Amino acid sequence: MSKRALITGITGQDGMYLAELLLREGYEVFGLVRGQNNPKLPVLAAELPDVKILTGDLMDLSSLMRALAASQPDEVYNLGAISFVAYSWENAAVTSEVTGLGVLNMLEATRLHAGSDIGRVRFYQASSSEMFGKVQDVPQRESTLLWPRSPYGVAKVYGHYMTINYRESYGMHASSGILFNHESPRRGPEFVTRKISQAVARISLGVQDSLSLGNLDARRDWGYAGDYVRAMWLMLQQDDADDYVISTGETHSIREFLDLAFARVGIDDWSEKVRVDPAFFRPAEVDLLIGDPAKAREVLGWTPTVGFPELVARMVDHDVAEQEALLGRSA
Repeated sequence: MSKRALITGITGQDGMYLAELLLREGYEVFGLVRGQNNPKLPVLAAELPDVKILTGDLMDLSSLMRALAASQPDEVYNLGAISFVAYSWENAAVTSEVTGLGVLNMLEATRLHAGSDIGRVRFYQASSSEMFGKVQDVPQRESTLLWPRSPYGVAKVYGHYMTINYRESYGMHASSGILFNHESPRRGPEFVTRKISQAVARISLGVQDSLSLGNLDARRDWGYAGDYVRAMWLMLQQDDADDYVISTGETHSIREFLDLAFARVGIDDWSEKVRVDPAFFRPAEVDLLIGDPAKAREVLGWTPTVGFPELVARMVDHDVAEQEALLGRSA
């Protein structure tokens, strides 16, 4: 009999890659969406028609209970959140509720659903490298002190420790993946990497003149989302639940991303095409994030397969093709 999985946040980048992986592994996959008017639903239905959609809201415990009753999952992947860091300063309360308290609601619903057989449903929480914020160790490990520098990071810390609390208090098989930045052609256009790849494509095709960005010297540990969802799945296949840093162990600046992205379309000097706009600087910047994935490598047997240059190339190639198709349709 095939396993069953419930994924919150299934219309996001990670949710779609995870659903693909689980379907390949023979799972019956259920996705939780908030309302029927989600603009990403048509894309999900077109690309992953085998996913069964359920409606629910991370702020509504009863709807989560109904989704669990309908899906009867062996594994729950809680990827749902307000995940755009810049937005979290503009709407700190909403971010705190959904990204923080939403985790508590999902944990509690799962605990109540599992009943006395608490270990029969395995739980994954999407933690974030943004929890490290003002980094206290370089590189960052599972034991590194958390010092978040945004409302989003603070909310993720709450969810992270609540997951640990449910594991230690109730014996839940609840694991957290502390995922460093992971990108792909499915990344939302509000995120800096996709903002760059889309703009580079449009600039190369002559439909955009320039690109405005914030801190070009900010450095991140960037990996490929398809690799990172495999780590999520591996965590729930372990006998014991635990927390894992998932990263490449390499760090790159926004400037390096720009170098590779523009070079991909034959533009070597991008200095006249990129403008630094103070409006895009964070109130409290996270300058350097770089993870130590040693534990994931040793325990899970996980290693990334897509390097930084290939990741940038994939994103730019996708967006060039997408923009060319749009121009073809509008011509």
